[in-house]
Amino acid sequence: MVSVTTQERRVWALAAEVCDPEVPVLTIEDLGVLRSVHVAGEGEDATVRVEITPTYSGCPAVDAMRDDIITTLTDAGYRHVEVRTVLAPAWTTDWMSESGKAKLEAFGIAPPAPRERGGRVGLGLGIRCPHCGSLHTRELSHFGSTSCKALYLCQKCGEPFDHFKAH
Repeated sequence: MVSVTTQERRVWALAAEVCDPEVPVLTIEDLGVLRSVHVAGEGEDATVRVEITPTYSGCPAVDAMRDDIITTLTDAGYRHVEVRTVLAPAWTTDWMSESGKAKLEAFGIAPPAPRERGGRVGLGLGIRCPHCGSLHTRELSHFGSTSCKALYLCQKCGEPFDHFKAH
């Protein structure tokens, strides 16, 4: 069992407030990208290491997340901050918080569908429109505003919307 220090809890809380640069209504904690925090030493000489896992290995937002974490922690008084990108295990939409999924929907992005046991994505009747709730939607493009989203159109209300793909 790993013991978490008060300082590590503080660093986690600070890093957890960093927003996803592509979907700014989500924090990196909501998204499940924030993986771990380690603090060695005390006070100003403490060395802080934060580990994040991108939503996919080529995610262009990782550099912005790293820079924002470093800025947040140095502004809080930590002088030695390192952010590591960890690719294994691979990120999955299962790591997203329920509040994060609710924030996506409120922002107009259909959240990912729940995954079935064994990692399979279940076949649904349709993607629910985050604007009117209709399942009468269709995919316009497998890639939306970012690679982890698809572009859909609601055939009831006529509004286009992104769907955060389950993976």
